Amino acid sequence: MTKPPVSKRHLPASPFKVQEPPPPKHFAVADRVSHDVYGLGRVIAVEEGIAVLVDFGMRRERITSPYSKMTVL
Repeated sequence: MTKPPVSKRHLPASPFKVQEPPPPKHFAVADRVSHDVYGLGRVIAVEEGIAVLVDFGMRRERITSPYSKMTVL
Protein backbone atom coordinates (compact mmCIF):
# COMPACT_ATOMS: atom_id res chain seq x y z
CA MET A 1 0.00 0.00 0.00
CA THR A 2 1.40 3.41 -0.96
CA LYS A 3 1.24 6.46 1.24
CA PRO A 4 -0.34 9.70 -0.02
CA PRO A 5 2.13 12.51 -0.83
CA VAL A 6 3.00 14.66 2.16
CA SER A 7 2.79 18.42 1.68
CA LYS A 8 5.69 20.44 3.00
CA ARG A 9 5.03 22.73 5.90
CA HIS A 10 5.52 26.46 5.26
CA LEU A 11 7.45 28.31 7.93
CA PRO A 12 6.05 31.80 8.73
CA ALA A 13 9.53 33.37 8.71
CA SER A 14 10.46 31.87 5.33
CA PRO A 15 11.41 34.38 2.60
CA PHE A 16 9.88 32.10 -0.03
CA LYS A 17 6.25 32.33 -1.11
CA VAL A 18 3.85 29.47 -0.52
CA GLN A 19 3.36 27.54 -3.78
CA GLU A 20 -0.31 26.85 -4.31
CA PRO A 21 -1.37 24.04 -6.63
CA PRO A 22 -2.69 25.20 -10.02
CA PRO A 23 -6.47 25.35 -10.34
CA PRO A 24 -8.04 22.23 -11.86
CA LYS A 25 -8.79 22.35 -15.58
CA HIS A 26 -12.41 22.11 -16.70
CA PHE A 27 -13.52 20.88 -20.10
CA ALA A 28 -16.95 20.84 -21.76
CA VAL A 29 -18.34 18.78 -24.62
CA ALA A 30 -17.41 20.35 -28.00
CA ASP A 31 -14.36 22.23 -26.59
CA ARG A 32 -11.47 22.35 -29.05
CA VAL A 33 -8.27 21.21 -27.35
CA SER A 34 -4.59 20.81 -28.06
CA HIS A 35 -2.64 17.85 -26.66
CA ASP A 36 1.17 17.67 -26.58
CA VAL A 37 1.20 14.09 -27.92
CA TYR A 38 -2.02 13.66 -29.97
CA GLY A 39 -2.41 17.18 -31.44
CA LEU A 40 -5.69 18.99 -32.06
CA GLY A 41 -9.01 17.47 -31.07
CA ARG A 42 -12.55 17.99 -29.84
CA VAL A 43 -13.98 16.86 -26.48
CA ILE A 44 -16.81 14.39 -27.05
CA ALA A 45 -17.50 13.24 -23.45
CA VAL A 46 -16.66 14.44 -19.94
CA GLU A 47 -16.33 12.42 -16.73
CA GLU A 48 -16.24 15.39 -14.36
CA GLY A 49 -12.96 15.52 -12.42
CA ILE A 50 -11.87 12.10 -13.71
CA ALA A 51 -11.29 12.07 -17.48
CA VAL A 52 -12.38 13.39 -20.87
CA LEU A 53 -12.86 11.53 -24.15
CA VAL A 54 -11.32 13.42 -27.06
CA ASP A 55 -11.70 12.81 -30.80
CA PHE A 56 -8.37 13.53 -32.50
CA GLY A 57 -9.62 12.66 -36.01
CA MET A 58 -7.99 9.29 -36.66
CA ARG A 59 -8.28 8.15 -33.04
CA ARG A 60 -10.19 8.72 -29.82
CA GLU A 61 -8.33 8.93 -26.54
CA ARG A 62 -9.47 9.00 -22.91
CA ILE A 63 -7.32 11.61 -21.17
CA THR A 64 -7.28 11.41 -17.38
CA SER A 65 -7.01 14.20 -14.83
CA PRO A 66 -4.89 16.38 -14.17
CA TYR A 67 -4.70 16.93 -17.97
CA SER A 68 -1.13 18.27 -17.76
CA LYS A 69 -0.48 17.88 -21.51
CA MET A 70 -3.80 19.31 -22.71
CA THR A 71 -5.11 22.87 -23.07
CA VAL A 72 -8.36 24.43 -24.28
CA LEU A 73 -8.09 26.51 -27.44
